[in-house]
Amino acid sequence: MKPLTLAATLPAAGLMLMGAAPLPSGDLTVSIGIPRISSASYHRPYVAVWIERPDETAVRTLSVWYDTALPAGEGKDWLRDIRTWWRKDGRNLTLPADGVSGPTRAPGTQTVTIPASRLRDLPAGNYVLAVEAARELGGREIVRVPFRLGAANTASGTGDSELGAVRVTVAR
Repeated sequence: MKPLTLAATLPAAGLMLMGAAPLPSGDLTVSIGIPRISSASYHRPYVAVWIERPDETAVRTLSVWYDTALPAGEGKDWLRDIRTWWRKDGRNLTLPADGVSGPTRAPGTQTVTIPASRLRDLPAGNYVLAVEAARELGGREIVRVPFRLGAANTASGTGDSELGAVRVTVAR
């Protein structure tokens, strides 16, 4: 039997250390289609964007769009209509949150870029981007898109009514 040498064990040890530490990832770019809905009483949707693990536990809220112009912060009162996000992470956040909160957005393709610095503490691996929209006098919908942190990739999904195409791109 041949004895193990330090040189023979270093590559394996290095691989174990690399797997345990977060790998740097590039920026995360999310594009969200907000469909144009013909309605006499159209209201822009409130939208929450967050990352989940594959078992659907919330990891981090990335962006929340709501009516930030209402007096006395009344727009926050309606965030609980984004039900899934609210139960998983929303009720624990102090809003407005710098870099997360923003006003509702018009129909069309909207893009949000999350800098790599906000993702640095997340280990490389499989995640799910969740986007949920809720509209006053309208519907509610959630689109989940699996993706991988730690490697350049693009993934997409599509909503049926309140959301259009949702695309997530991870730069490396």
